[in-house]
Amino acid sequence: MINEKMYALGSKRSIIREIFEYCKQRAVEIGADKVFDFSIGNPSVEPPKEISDTICDLIKNENSVLLHGYTSAQGDLGTRQAVADDINARFDAGVTANNIYMTCGAAASLTISLRALLNPNEECIVFAPFFTEYRVFIENAQGKVVISTPCEKTFQVDIKDFESKITENTKAVIMNSPNNPSGVVYNEETIKAVCATLTAKEKEYGHPIYLIADEPYRELIFDGVPVPYLMNYYDNTIVCYSYSKALSLPGERIGYIAVSPKMEDSVNVYLAICGAGRSLGYVCAPSLFQQVIKKCIGAKVDVNIYKENRDILYSALTEYGYECVQPDGAFYLFVKALEDDAMKFFEKAKSKEILVVPCDDFGVKGYVRIAYCVDKQRIVNALPAFKALAEEYNK
Repeated sequence: MINEKMYALGSKRSIIREIFEYCKQRAVEIGADKVFDFSIGNPSVEPPKEISDTICDLIKNENSVLLHGYTSAQGDLGTRQAVADDINARFDAGVTANNIYMTCGAAASLTISLRALLNPNEECIVFAPFFTEYRVFIENAQGKVVISTPCEKTFQVDIKDFESKITENTKAVIMNSPNNPSGVVYNEETIKAVCATLTAKEKEYGHPIYLIADEPYRELIFDGVPVPYLMNYYDNTIVCYSYSKALSLPGERIGYIAVSPKMEDSVNVYLAICGAGRSLGYVCAPSLFQQVIKKCIGAKVDVNIYKENRDILYSALTEYGYECVQPDGAFYLFVKALEDDAMKFFEKAKSKEILVVPCDDFGVKGYVRIAYCVDKQRIVNALPAFKALAEEYNK
């Protein structure tokens, strides 16, 4: 017999992927310009030019056997040192190359970290709304998902609710800022309150509770909004990072795990991460792109393109009567459906060729996510359909 749980995951894609696949089919049927796809967080901004220049230079001038060969299981030492130096220059976190594990993107970073930390039936708290795959990653590590509901209007953490969800079995907490799907950045007040709560609970229960910072959107920030670096607020922190959004490289699958050197038993935690990477087959992240990252460590995409998209969409939708969460980062708009049932709203939007993601699976009912990492013209072309949808509900 096959593994029935794996069959279930494979036979039914996530709702995001289902909508994305539908969009591709619909584009063939009626033309891509007539389908307003806002389903998937696939960066629409080109990678910085230095990325492609560096790739060409490496391929042309480096020893091809070495360039495409294995690195150390945890990653090339020079790349890990470059990552550590960058973290220290920006956040003064005191990390070294031996705190860094190179990975195939943030999904690998999270699955490795969870496998390293969780024993069977230990609990991991996630803050709603949350990326749907967290549930898959946690349960695959034999952990239990516990959902903390947010403050209703701001979507900051509801500290009282969070505290009530922590038990003796709590082993980890995932914090994603800027947040997918809301675009909310957790402010310093929230961060300090979360960390103070965790510190008190660690003392109460007599064991570490790890804070996992999921940071693929850290660089996608608008108007200079600060994003607190969690290692500087809580010692037992692991940072899971991806260059997918910061450098528009989602298909290249390159990222890292950073273990705080101030963490209780940090050396053994890092070794557990190495062991988890080994057990999952996540060793030796793509060699070419480790070298690219080493040489392009400070590169960034032009976030003003996303900001312009956000401003156009947010301004228009609020004018039409939609209730939207103001996003300070990432490239998502979290919109309250115009009826209680987000799936029914999704179907009505779909009838006008607007493809958004209903967010019940994100832990918050009655909302949809709009990924505005698309060509600006798609947004402009979609606005009449969004307006017509709102008017249909207002009749």
